[in-house]
Amino acid sequence: MANAETTGAAAPSGAATYDSVAQAVHWLVAALAVIVVPLGWAIAGAPRNTPQRDLLLLLHRSAGLTILAAMVFRTGWRWHHPPPPLPSSIGRLEAALARLTHFALYLLLTVMPLAGYLNTAAAGHAVNFFGVLSIPPLLPENGRLSQVAIAIHLVAQYPLYLFIALHIAGALFHVAIRRDRVVERMLPIRRAG
Repeated sequence: MANAETTGAAAPSGAATYDSVAQAVHWLVAALAVIVVPLGWAIAGAPRNTPQRDLLLLLHRSAGLTILAAMVFRTGWRWHHPPPPLPSSIGRLEAALARLTHFALYLLLTVMPLAGYLNTAAAGHAVNFFGVLSIPPLLPENGRLSQVAIAIHLVAQYPLYLFIALHIAGALFHVAIRRDRVVERMLPIRRAG
């Protein structure tokens, strides 16, 4: 089935590109990940029951919920707009690693914020979204579920870091060594020639 992503605008090398919606959501999630991770680290060092910690929690939870919403949207978008095919120069092992990395990133970037929300909701607390909207706990209070959810949230960060590092390393490999313009498929602005 032909669609905007598989028949995307041609890059200078003739490779299909991701459409502008996929690109925008990719870079939104990347920017939010850069913000939410240091916020999470800062929460651990902030004294409990202080305005500083409350602000860090507000920002971390709000950015996390935005990532969750973006990932749910992105998954649906990708379902109806498959990514452009990889160039034929990409070997089977490299293509399998790319697919595994993307799958893991989608999974972790959905599970982590969901677990964060479940931790808060199962503890009986509403989540304040950027001070504009209060999202009530959508499930009954459950201390065990809250503990399991925060454990998943905290443990999942390590594989997330690994797969983000693999994703970035792959991008740098294609830019600096292969110079095959694979990365340009996700860039809104591509170089000429």
